[in-house]
Amino acid sequence: MAFDGITIANLTRDFNDYLVGGRIYKIAQTESDELFITVKLSYENAEKFGIKQVKLVLSADASLPLTYLTDETKASPMTAPNFCMLLRKHIQNGRIMSITQPGGLERIIRFEVEHLDEMGDLRHKVLLIEIMGKYSNIIFTDENNIIIDSIKHIPASVSSVREVLPGREYFIPSQDKANPLTTTADEFSSCVLSKGMPLFKAIYSSYTGLSPIVAQEICYRSGVDADKSAIALDTTESIAVYRAFNDVMELVRNGSFTPAIIYENDAPKEYCSIPLTLYGVSENAEKSQDIDVNSKGTNGGYNYTLFENISTLLQNYYAEKNVVTRIRQKSVDLRKIVQTALERNVRKYDLQLKQMKDSEKKDKYRVYGELLTVYGYSAEPGAEKITVNDYNTGKDVTITLDPTLTPSQNAKKYFDKYTKLKRTAEALDEQMRETKEAIDQLESIQTALEIAQKEEDLSQIKLELAQSGYIKQHFSGKNGRREKITSKPFHYLSSDGFDIFVGKNNIQNDELTFKTANGGDWWFHAKKIPGSHVVLITKGKEVPDRAFEEAAALAAFYSKGKVQEKVEIDYVQRKEVKKPGGAKPGFVVYYTNYSMAIAPDISALKLISD
Repeated sequence: MAFDGITIANLTRDFNDYLVGGRIYKIAQTESDELFITVKLSYENAEKFGIKQVKLVLSADASLPLTYLTDETKASPMTAPNFCMLLRKHIQNGRIMSITQPGGLERIIRFEVEHLDEMGDLRHKVLLIEIMGKYSNIIFTDENNIIIDSIKHIPASVSSVREVLPGREYFIPSQDKANPLTTTADEFSSCVLSKGMPLFKAIYSSYTGLSPIVAQEICYRSGVDADKSAIALDTTESIAVYRAFNDVMELVRNGSFTPAIIYENDAPKEYCSIPLTLYGVSENAEKSQDIDVNSKGTNGGYNYTLFENISTLLQNYYAEKNVVTRIRQKSVDLRKIVQTALERNVRKYDLQLKQMKDSEKKDKYRVYGELLTVYGYSAEPGAEKITVNDYNTGKDVTITLDPTLTPSQNAKKYFDKYTKLKRTAEALDEQMRETKEAIDQLESIQTALEIAQKEEDLSQIKLELAQSGYIKQHFSGKNGRREKITSKPFHYLSSDGFDIFVGKNNIQNDELTFKTANGGDWWFHAKKIPGSHVVLITKGKEVPDRAFEEAAALAAFYSKGKVQEKVEIDYVQRKEVKKPGGAKPGFVVYYTNYSMAIAPDISALKLISD
């Protein structure tokens, strides 16, 4: 599942088809390392594709670098960052003249843009995106290859290979790898077949832009074991491997791409722009001229989906992963605050449990005091202990004495211990209840952070943390108003047409349970573990068993127990759910309920809105 040079070649072809001749209409920097560029297509392309404009996404995110075409929008900051303002100054309204992939299959795309400068003269600028994992970058240069700026500055202290700073000359970092598109049989033999390593590794380590999965595909097509040492191949095997290699490169040279995602057990396993025959994708798929979007096939235990273009594939494959990655980056501070507070409260609770266990001795000290009051006269002066009969149990009890005190003073000492431990136990009861509530709240906030899918979902979590004193309350706007909350509960539609709502956090849980739901609606929650409140809206209708099961599955999925095979779910009519006075957000009680154990599988449900 690598964003390799063949994927870049496919993107470059698609970008050429759509964008060349188009004008850059808008430039937005939606993240610190991501650009959204709106391009108005040329008249010919607009007629050809039936659309007037398209958005180009360029992301140099270290954990998930991406580029693709989309029609979706994304909110950008009110004040544009400096790099975005620089691009707007130079290339907004510029015409895209060419889009190329330098160096054969390098993971780089080069956009050449023609524009008018301040004097009205034609100038050319170049925008490059390098898709290289944590070294990914978006770089802006002039026609002489001098860097004007980049979305990430790389000084010599960070990289000894290449500085990426304004005023420096741009060059592609050398990898000492050959260009697979121009290699000959003799060059292939010297580059690959002379290495004492597994064949597939020898292939991808010798050529730019080839991923391990492509190297394994080449071995599979040749019929040679991918793990066999490259230097140990005989003449027949060597010829077969080169032919398979050349066949794959011919697909790339001709632009005969067939974007497909391979699924194993309904989970994405691989994707590629060429047919992966080792997973059952037909070798003739690239020759088909009438492939529908999302056409499906199956072979050898794997399923695959063909896509009309690589941008659609990347959006489908990376959309959810990209959202999760971004939200995790934005919530890292909140996660640290919650985890620190949770660890502190757990330690505090353990200490309170120990103190409570010690306080259980209080009744023993009370009895000792009472027995010394009755039998203390029989103690010898200066005695260190006394054995008396406990009239409560009829058994003899040995009581330790302080020889410097009289029996009555020893009795008072034991009564004082009893009184102190009694007060401690009474205080601990309240303290332990508060600490346990804090632990439950923090664990539920951790679950809410896992559920959060958008930046606005984090706003209510921040509000709850501020109300509980874990972070400071921040206000926005001229009048110091609280930040507007736009996050809403998940809205699902059951197989039988019933609306089901799922709270994303504790504040939403309260609103959903006590404001959205009516008394006759059904309420669901994972038993004794943190999770979302789920409400099944009945509208006075009789609810079938399947709807109950689907609502319970949602409660299981949006809980801390979603990794379990089955989760026990409590469900009850909403009118049975109560909120105690002064309870923390999301905390409710109920005294009668039904239960079911169900798998956290929500594949049958349709998400209406999130």
